[in-house]
Amino acid sequence: MPLMSSLDEAVNFLKRHFSSPPLVAIILGTGLSELADEIEQAVAVDFEDIPHFPKPTAPGHRGKLIFGTIAGVQVVAMAGRLHYYEGYSMQEVVFPVRVMRLLGAEVLIASNAAGSTNPDYEAGDLVFIKDHINLQPANPLRGPNDDRLGPRFPDMLYTYDPDLLETARRIAEEKGIRAHTGVYASLPGPNLETPAEYEFLHRIGGDVVGMSTVPEVIAARHMGMRSFVVSVVSNKSYPIECIRETTVESVIATVREVSPRVQMLVRELVGRLRGG
Repeated sequence: MPLMSSLDEAVNFLKRHFSSPPLVAIILGTGLSELADEIEQAVAVDFEDIPHFPKPTAPGHRGKLIFGTIAGVQVVAMAGRLHYYEGYSMQEVVFPVRVMRLLGAEVLIASNAAGSTNPDYEAGDLVFIKDHINLQPANPLRGPNDDRLGPRFPDMLYTYDPDLLETARRIAEEKGIRAHTGVYASLPGPNLETPAEYEFLHRIGGDVVGMSTVPEVIAARHMGMRSFVVSVVSNKSYPIECIRETTVESVIATVREVSPRVQMLVRELVGRLRGG
């Protein structure tokens, strides 16, 4: 089935579940599904019930699309996301972002857990992403372009919206949240990186590394959305002598400790979008 037809089917199905179109789309990454509890008047739809939606298999991902409000702003949130390493194509990975945009969302706020390749970043720190390095093996825009979704060659200069980034910085300062700005390197996974790879990522300018986010942000940019991304440092991976064996359980535990700070940040950021 053509992509646009699949998107239309998913959008038409979901329009029956909300009364007002969302302004903000939110992606809740590993260990951050509790952010869904911030949504008021929530209506949840399982991914598996939505036409053409793939089902997430990664630990810590609920697999629900949630409609409601945060700070009086209409939102739609993905409690869980899809990853290339799960076996999905890049087009499948970004399908939910495209659906949320067609439902009306103008802003994408995404969170993730990430390892640090900057020696100044500690486990539990927040990093507001200002740019990325795409080391994924495929691009969600590969193949024929549908001009109804976006241009063939989208410019990536302001992929991470400067105004949203500055607003997040002010919120962090006001609330006493330890936060940095940095560059996110995206690799396919699912294995964690080797010490030599962490060294390489540090040398090419990566501050944090993960297995997600960049495909969704590329699709969002393609469709004209403004994007803000916050990474939670789940494990310190640089300098090399600081590396310790890491499990998914330890990653989720670290991120859940930080989750209240991310919830506060997202709530404040969404609230300041009210009125444009």
